[in-house]
Amino acid sequence: MSGAVIERIQTVGFVILAIILGGFSWTLAAAWGWHADGWLVQDWGVHDFGAAGLVHAVAAFFALGVLINLGPRIGKFNPDGTANNLAGHNMPFTATGLMLIVVGFWGFLMACLVVGGEAWSWGANFTTIYGTPTNLGALTFNILMGVSGGIIGAWLFTRDPFWMMSGALAGLISVASGLDIYFPSLTFIIAICAGIMLKPAATILENMGIDDAVGAVTVHGTMGVFGMLMLGIFASGYPALTGEGAPTVSFMGQLVGIVVFVVIGFSTGYVSSLILKMVGMLRVPEAAEIAGLDTVKVPAQAYPEGIMASPPASQ
Repeated sequence: MSGAVIERIQTVGFVILAIILGGFSWTLAAAWGWHADGWLVQDWGVHDFGAAGLVHAVAAFFALGVLINLGPRIGKFNPDGTANNLAGHNMPFTATGLMLIVVGFWGFLMACLVVGGEAWSWGANFTTIYGTPTNLGALTFNILMGVSGGIIGAWLFTRDPFWMMSGALAGLISVASGLDIYFPSLTFIIAICAGIMLKPAATILENMGIDDAVGAVTVHGTMGVFGMLMLGIFASGYPALTGEGAPTVSFMGQLVGIVVFVVIGFSTGYVSSLILKMVGMLRVPEAAEIAGLDTVKVPAQAYPEGIMASPPASQ
């Protein structure tokens, strides 16, 4: 959400929204779909190991609800509805930041493991949150395949460094649900498809009048939904839990999970941001947006555009 709403949201409004997303929306989704006793798992066999749906899609559709009420940045859309490209200020920093996020995914996704026996001892039995078996080696290689496939797919389609590195995230999220199940070559293929789909999906959202500054709704939402659906196809019949008579993964079950996660995210994001908009706590004034939030809110001058140039030596 933080990336989608940049450059025009009030700090207090953002903090309130972040608390609602982290304290309610995510918690509800996790209780229902990221716990062995959750009704989505028990009744529908929902399996979302790396939280593509219950973390990424929930947050993305929460952000979409906020963006509808927040509105686009000044200058993003022309009177005829066509969109202008508001490029980032520093591509090397942008790419570096995306690389750091990718590295962080190894930590996040490994932390989705449960360690059996004596914690972190050699020979410990690793399981998913659902109790199904997995291991560090399989996850490590599958994460790499997700990153690589997403980068390649996005670069083939766009030849753009920003979308290339965003493709790494898209590839990872598209395979996150089944990192504990997929064979690495299948992981790679799904991630390539996600990378190819990324920019066209973002363009469709933009053509609907939604100004997502960094493509977060597409990277996390569209790819989260895509990833859960792919698991429903390729892992259909796989046990969703450990134990006799355990529910199994199915396309319909994953689809039900998607609907629930999308509804949780969008409804809470839209309603909470609408209330903030009604009380004047959502968007900054136009003059503050034009001046720049770093200058107005911090205040600080991050870049030298506003500094007067030195006069020529002859003067």
